[in-house]
Amino acid sequence: MPAPTLRNALPADAARCFEIETTAYEGDEAATLEKIATRIAQYPQGFLILEADGEVVGFINSGCAHEVVMSDEAFKELVGHAPEAPNVVIMSVVVDPAHQGQGYAKVLMTEFVQRMRALGKQTIHLMCKEQHVPLYTRMGYTYVRPSPSDHGGMAWHEMVMVFEGRPPRQ
Repeated sequence: MPAPTLRNALPADAARCFEIETTAYEGDEAATLEKIATRIAQYPQGFLILEADGEVVGFINSGCAHEVVMSDEAFKELVGHAPEAPNVVIMSVVVDPAHQGQGYAKVLMTEFVQRMRALGKQTIHLMCKEQHVPLYTRMGYTYVRPSPSDHGGMAWHEMVMVFEGRPPRQ
């Protein structure tokens, strides 16, 4: 099997990403096609696509903020996004269910972290469900707290990765 390829998203990827998002997330958790298109248009360097066998099978998307408020729903539309800000907020890490279990999420996350570090970012923030906390801990994230967000009617947990030698600004 050929190695997966990683690249920044293009506007033409929005429909396929939306398809993956709606098959992988439950109910109201999934971002709309419009939100996905906005994220690609406004911050393509924070929208990483993974392709296998010439097909988009997964992606990560994000925005950047000077002050991170993980429960801010407007930020999912990139309201308040500042590309130059030092703190990255991941909104989705998703792999097509038909391609899960092959290590693609780890490949995506590893490359995403390297790219954000290369851009000089200081922290990466994410929210996940309880069952994913150990996975992100193994990837180098630190548990912060249960999130006040009830996005999609679910319970979420906030986690952060701080790049060594670059303390987060208070």
